[in-house]
Amino acid sequence: MPWYQLQDPNDPELDRLAEQYHLHPLHIEDCRSGNERTKTDRATNYLFTVLKAIHMPRGSDPNFPQVSIFVGSDFCITVGGPECESAGVFDRARRSGEDNHPSKLFYLIVDSVVDSYFSAVVTFDDQIDELQDRVLDEPSPDVLQEIFNHKRCLVQLRRVLVNTRDACIVIQREGEGLIEPELAPFFRDVYDHISRSIDLAETERDLLTGTLDVYLSTVANRTNEVVKVLTVLSTIALPALVISSIYGMNVKGLPLIDSSYGGVLIFAAMACTTLLLLWILRRFRWL
Repeated sequence: MPWYQLQDPNDPELDRLAEQYHLHPLHIEDCRSGNERTKTDRATNYLFTVLKAIHMPRGSDPNFPQVSIFVGSDFCITVGGPECESAGVFDRARRSGEDNHPSKLFYLIVDSVVDSYFSAVVTFDDQIDELQDRVLDEPSPDVLQEIFNHKRCLVQLRRVLVNTRDACIVIQREGEGLIEPELAPFFRDVYDHISRSIDLAETERDLLTGTLDVYLSTVANRTNEVVKVLTVLSTIALPALVISSIYGMNVKGLPLIDSSYGGVLIFAAMACTTLLLLWILRRFRWL
């Protein structure tokens, strides 16, 4: 069975194939737009499916290149760029042999895309574990930025996962006559895998929300500790400041002001009142 593999959706070969296999112009338009949501449409003689592969370059945010698939009873046309090749979307189908039935090639491509989602979810889970450790050890603005970045990526991934699940439902419902009957259990298995990935993504989103709460609580606790220390230091210094400010006034008749030991006695009064305040703070366990 012919399998046509195109990398550029603007390739004139796609126009020739559209004329040969009577592909709908709207599907060709969706294929070339590059910004369609994941979906499956049934035409008279084929299924048209748009998938979003996941490509996770090291040190960069994931992106979701589009994979367009036309599968009929006697042909399979795939359109996916270099990022799809890097994600290994077509590797399993190529290893199985291009002479397989188009529906089997279609299944292998869909299953590869869904498996890549699960790998991405596992990667996010490891990154969230690392973030949770860093939140407790070094809560910094950089960590907060990473939390928000991971939340945004998970929202994008979950949107793709939900749309892919809907596309799998349409494949199972509308694939009669195009999908070999013995492949039906395999497509149900793909649906189970995508549902599990959605559950994991939602769990990780909740974990990130909890991590954000821990970050805010940790920062607030550290701020409270700093304020507590500053408050205690100010309170301890308060008696000495009061006494020194009183004796610093240009007023006659203050006790001990004319005594030769006045300075020593005043400093002793400062020390005693400070010690008394420290004892009171310790007694009430405020220090």
